[in-house]
Amino acid sequence: MPYVIADDLPEAPAGQRFRALLERPRILRMPGAHLGIAALLAKQAGFEALYMSGAAMSATMGLPDLGMITVDDVAWHIRQVARASALPVLVDGDTGYGEALNVMHMVRSFEEAGAAAVHLEDQLLPKKCGHLNDKKLADAHDMAAKVAAARKARRHLYLIARTDAAASEGMDGAVARAKLYLEAGADAIFPEALTTKEMFVEFARRMPGVKLLANMTEFGRTPFFTAEEFEAMGYSMVIWPVSHLRVAARAMEELYGAIKSDGGTHNMLPRMQTRAQLYETIRYHEYEALDSTLVKTVVPSGMPQDA
Repeated sequence: MPYVIADDLPEAPAGQRFRALLERPRILRMPGAHLGIAALLAKQAGFEALYMSGAAMSATMGLPDLGMITVDDVAWHIRQVARASALPVLVDGDTGYGEALNVMHMVRSFEEAGAAAVHLEDQLLPKKCGHLNDKKLADAHDMAAKVAAARKARRHLYLIARTDAAASEGMDGAVARAKLYLEAGADAIFPEALTTKEMFVEFARRMPGVKLLANMTEFGRTPFFTAEEFEAMGYSMVIWPVSHLRVAARAMEELYGAIKSDGGTHNMLPRMQTRAQLYETIRYHEYEALDSTLVKTVVPSGMPQDA
């Protein structure tokens, strides 16, 4: 039902629903979905939780993923995704937008917007995608202080600490940081940019009993693994953070090229949702039915575009 029907809204806080999903024996699969329409399509495909990538949000705004977006920018995206899907959402919190007080403000803002979980990373600003070169790491104890601040600020928000240390400090450094962050109050660990199966297996072996998040991004340093393979390696969660944006951006690129070369969109119709399909996705007629002043829309059927 539409989100405006209060009786159909989830009663448990998003963070509690996220924890419940992680209590099941199978790995939690979270595709990227940082827009309301993406969240609806992912839910329609059967996913039970979603991921919101800072890189995807930045790119949608025409910006690089260099820590330029703000807490309010991200909260705007959280609100529409949580409202559209009612699914638990894990949100990229970058470096926390500053120091301890800024991290606490982020946690409160994200939780109030409807986030279920957040991950916080141990880079210094200007931060970079975890799969790029020359990342600069924060002091481990400074990062631990941010984790402790986030723990103090949250009510139900699930807290994941990300470490980018494997590239510069090796496995020993990444594991030591992860243990420190757990002591500071993290619920789970996200080891970013591991580059081999052996690294994933070793990290999980050295963190027994800890919930771990794997990142399956394309065009990065991590080889392709399936959710089942990550689960067999000891991981509880996996994200595909920017895949939806990459596909959508390529489709838009091809559309604009077709309009330029063909003088119209007629050759792109097979690539499009029809009007009827779009209205079904966004539950257009269900919203209309809630307002007696609206006459039910009749989808055009006389044009060759097939609605």
